[in-house]
Amino acid sequence: MVGGAAYGGWALTLAPETTPTVRPDDGVSRPISEMPASHSPEAGDGPAAAPAPDWLPEIDYDPAPAGFPADPDTLDTTPLTEGVRPARRLAAYDAPGGRPLAFLMPTIRGVELTVPIARRERGWTAVLLPSANRRLAWLPPGGFRTVALRDQIVVERVPYRLTWYHDGEAKRSWRLSLGQPGQETPLGRTFILGRTPPPEPVYGGVDIYALGAVPDDPEAVPASLRGAHIGIHTWYHDGELGQSTTNGCIRLTSSGQRLLLAEVPPGTPVVVVDELPTPPPTA
Repeated sequence: MVGGAAYGGWALTLAPETTPTVRPDDGVSRPISEMPASHSPEAGDGPAAAPAPDWLPEIDYDPAPAGFPADPDTLDTTPLTEGVRPARRLAAYDAPGGRPLAFLMPTIRGVELTVPIARRERGWTAVLLPSANRRLAWLPPGGFRTVALRDQIVVERVPYRLTWYHDGEAKRSWRLSLGQPGQETPLGRTFILGRTPPPEPVYGGVDIYALGAVPDDPEAVPASLRGAHIGIHTWYHDGELGQSTTNGCIRLTSSGQRLLLAEVPPGTPVVVVDELPTPPPTA
């Protein structure tokens, strides 16, 4: 089966026991604020948050609602070093002081959510939107805490290379298989949403990372993979490394996947580019 069942998440059950515990050195850098957003001391002189109707959808594993703004720095490989962990249901807006479009929840399928911070403006915080590609959600102050993000994964499509960075230093690089024509691995910034056990023997018995990204063209993937997320995973053989054979996922060696699973927690930023200007020293 070439590239079959290549999304690590078409039948994803993100159970807490399958998600690695965030390391103590990912420590909290800002306390939870339980005050209403428009009265939070962090709000400063920024625009107040409009009330969010209760009927707005919740962002979960299904495709995120439309209307959120594009990430203007989606191909920027500068590490994102802070993440947001919601402490309660948070209204997500299309701009600072803009329209509420959905609710960001503390968990997705039972897994604690950590979303990387992409930018800040006038007391508001923009995070990478789960279950969408190259989109941001704006959050008013209050109702979340921030944590340090010390890792980053950079995927290069042209040289078929994944590089793991820790504290800005390249640690390891691996050869990859990526998405076949028409089902290319989506470009841009995303993040590790969580992990799940391998549902089939083709994954070599190694857990899968589900990313926040989804296929750019959901209709191009096989029907059995509709509604899936892009994943980072291994395969039962390494004969397709350096080729475009998956349904959009990022496929590396089993030893590489096991190392990432041991060292890299959910919430870690992932950015997919065509090629870095200079190869990493680990290439």
